[in-house]
Amino acid sequence: MPTKAELRATARRHRATLTRADFADAIARFAGDLELAPGAIVAGYFPFRDEADPRGLMAALSAKGHPLALPSVEPDKPLTFRAWAMGDAMHSSAYGIPEPLASAPEAVPSLVLVPLLAFDATGHRLGYGGGFYDRTLSLLARAPLIALGVAYAGQEVPALPREAHDHPLDGVITENGLRRFHHT
Repeated sequence: MPTKAELRATARRHRATLTRADFADAIARFAGDLELAPGAIVAGYFPFRDEADPRGLMAALSAKGHPLALPSVEPDKPLTFRAWAMGDAMHSSAYGIPEPLASAPEAVPSLVLVPLLAFDATGHRLGYGGGFYDRTLSLLARAPLIALGVAYAGQEVPALPREAHDHPLDGVITENGLRRFHHT
């Protein structure tokens, strides 16, 4: 099996071929398929480069009364989620990714939308290698939490290597719908 670095390079190139302008709207129509408690906080992300765009889904969930949050990134630390609403002021992180201002209050999400390079049929994901989401999901897993990958359907691969620190997804949402994974 190729190394994770080789898999990341291949998956990044492949994902760039899958982008579609209507993706955000396509996944928004599945917002009703998510079984969230009233008022549950949804942590999304602001898409970077050719990441699958969750903003349509985030807007649909916000319209259903779910407060939103976005991650703030500090090197080698778990993500901090901060309250955010469409149109709020943002700044660029050290990685060039838009994130809420430091003055925005911290939020503890019930649903985390997770970007990825690839996923497999068992709910494992290939991230970017920084470990931000794995560290964060492991910490948040102490409370009820849904980790939902956001991906183009074509990002699915037959299998991915796993390490002890890899946190599996509870589901993935693509332009084809919501798919749940069951872990023992």
